[in-house]
Amino acid sequence: MHSKYRFLALLFLLAYASHSQSTNAEVGIITDNDLYTSSKYDMYYTNGLELFYKKTIANDNSNVYKQTLGFKLGQYIYTPRFIDTPDEAIMDRPYAGYLFGEIASSIFYKKESVLSLDFRLGYLGPNAFGRETQKGFHDLIGYKEVFGWDSQIQNALAVQAHVLFSKKIVQSVSSDFVDFHFKSEASLGTLFTGVSTGLVSRIGFKKLAAVYDSNLYGGAVGSSVSEFYFYIAPSINYQVYDATIQGSMFIDNSPVTFKLVPWRFNGEAGFKYRKNNWNLSYIFMYRGRELHHPTNSGYFYGSIGVSYLL
Repeated sequence: MHSKYRFLALLFLLAYASHSQSTNAEVGIITDNDLYTSSKYDMYYTNGLELFYKKTIANDNSNVYKQTLGFKLGQYIYTPRFIDTPDEAIMDRPYAGYLFGEIASSIFYKKESVLSLDFRLGYLGPNAFGRETQKGFHDLIGYKEVFGWDSQIQNALAVQAHVLFSKKIVQSVSSDFVDFHFKSEASLGTLFTGVSTGLVSRIGFKKLAAVYDSNLYGGAVGSSVSEFYFYIAPSINYQVYDATIQGSMFIDNSPVTFKLVPWRFNGEAGFKYRKNNWNLSYIFMYRGRELHHPTNSGYFYGSIGVSYLL
């Protein structure tokens, strides 16, 4: 939790110290927590933190508007519904921590399509420090003690690749204030393997920026336009493998694991705002039921993003 405050302080110092009008780079933080939607629920994907930096790079393709290169450090934490007991019999999801570093590149086409590819290397298990992070956060805010981390998913090397493609569609009903996009994603690796597809729609409170200049997919870097819009993105996910639920695919040494529910409905909706060099966002995330257990269900959490264009 302390790292979040230090990073936000760094952003404000950058804002104060920077006199350049160039926006060829971006630095930011994304923090996820189910407490951002409800103080009652603390379960499943319970906390996430990402620190990132990205910049524009050269691309000579005449169909490409711009290309970005980015770096990210992140940690995700997962817990069951009931965290006040170490009893494995009532755990409806494993405890798990995931720590990673990422390198990514996104290509923004002039016709408002986007192709993104990222690679991650990290650790799942005690080496990801999920227990320590959650304990520190709960101690800081005076929240209840968490039991059960002794049953967490054990250490496994996390090697991941992820690709995203988005294309603007339904041009006949799009306008300066409403547009529609088809989005598909695929993940392959030792932790997550699956695919998803769905629709994205932006509804602007002012004229929408073109996708290659919008913060919808991280295209704000290199752009000086302002934005304020609501967006909604329902999708269908087919999950082949999830090591935070099933444990390592190579060593069966995790004490609590479950069988996946492969087909899921996911959804997200939120607001994104940009003015001058600042990017702000709040997103409500819903994830469909992920595994077979009598008390396991779909869940939701909030995501807050703050970044500064350099």
